[in-house]
Amino acid sequence: MLTPAEATDLVLRSIAVLPPETISLGRAAGRVLRQEVHGERDQPPFHRVTMDGIAFASSPDPVHGTIPRKFPILGVQAAGAPPLALTQPAGCIEVMTGAVLPTGCDCVIPIEKLTITAGVAEVASTITPSPWMNVQKQGWDGRAGQPLLSPGVRLDATHVAVLASAGLAAVQVTRLPRILVVTTGDELVEPGLPIQAWQIRRSNAYAVLAALQKAGFADVDNAHLDDEPNSMLAKLQIYLDSYDVLILSGGVSMGRFDYVPETLSALGVRKVFHKISQRPGLPMWFGTRNDGKAAYALPGNPVSTLVCLRRYVLPGLHAALGLPPAAPMELALGEDFEVKPPLTYFLPVTLANGGEHAVSGAVALPKATKGSGDFISLLGTQGFVELPPGPTTLPSGTIVPFYSW
Repeated sequence: MLTPAEATDLVLRSIAVLPPETISLGRAAGRVLRQEVHGERDQPPFHRVTMDGIAFASSPDPVHGTIPRKFPILGVQAAGAPPLALTQPAGCIEVMTGAVLPTGCDCVIPIEKLTITAGVAEVASTITPSPWMNVQKQGWDGRAGQPLLSPGVRLDATHVAVLASAGLAAVQVTRLPRILVVTTGDELVEPGLPIQAWQIRRSNAYAVLAALQKAGFADVDNAHLDDEPNSMLAKLQIYLDSYDVLILSGGVSMGRFDYVPETLSALGVRKVFHKISQRPGLPMWFGTRNDGKAAYALPGNPVSTLVCLRRYVLPGLHAALGLPPAAPMELALGEDFEVKPPLTYFLPVTLANGGEHAVSGAVALPKATKGSGDFISLLGTQGFVELPPGPTTLPSGTIVPFYSW
């Protein structure tokens, strides 16, 4: 069987990047950029005043050789208004933060360092005026035409601000995948409907939907399939034609009613792998179709579903957006832990601060479940760590990869 690292590598190498689309700037947050962005103008595009106060020429008086401390106010320069001109070298212009520096001025003194009486501003004796005081020069932050952003960036607030400053009302990004979450099994009953003693609630679908929404994938639907092969074949054909990604839960092991792998193969989905040397989640199946559609078939036990989703599906979805793989955070175990199975072991953990072995200010405290069906034990955990195959005992302080839910 594959190791988790080998399975991840196969997922990433099998995924095609989705095509670009153009969206409005107001919808760009969280999307992945697909275009080069250059500066529209110098930033700032003019000599910009950084304080409310007065602007004047800081050159010394030609007669006395000193800089005057009293200046008659000759006008008001508002932010967003065309630049005024200083018509008298001994005068000043009242200026607002963000305004263009008036022509003929090179110094700004903030209002809290002034005394204004009868239209005359006096500079405090503790201030020594100098050129470009409280002025941000044109082009200080960046120049027109300067490269600002490249394709592959996941846009946050800082990127969107740069896009707006570059004058872009719309931006080219990777199209989000159309995702369908599919549960399988006759035993599953929708929340809110009557249930028999031998049935269980359809909880995996909603756990997966929540995880996808948290990760920024909003175009997600969900459906359910009974354990009937002909019906499954017909519906999966429709789903594959309608969505970019199918995330299935259940029906992938060796049981009599585990029809998912053979059904996907019959529909032209090429198996990339089936089974990973791990616990939980050993029976996971993954495949792709010639048109780039991808199917992740996860084991149906809730802990297995969530672990495989986080470990393999989310990296695959990010690859479809054109994002590079992200290395997991590394944390230290806060307690000794014995790994028994000869498989990679995914251990749910809570995070605690401090301790002599803390990495990034936290340690991982084991919170093992009672089995892959025990989703209740996941309450209070922040994710899981990946431990090497056993049998072995890992001492407190061992550095391990951590994956958040």
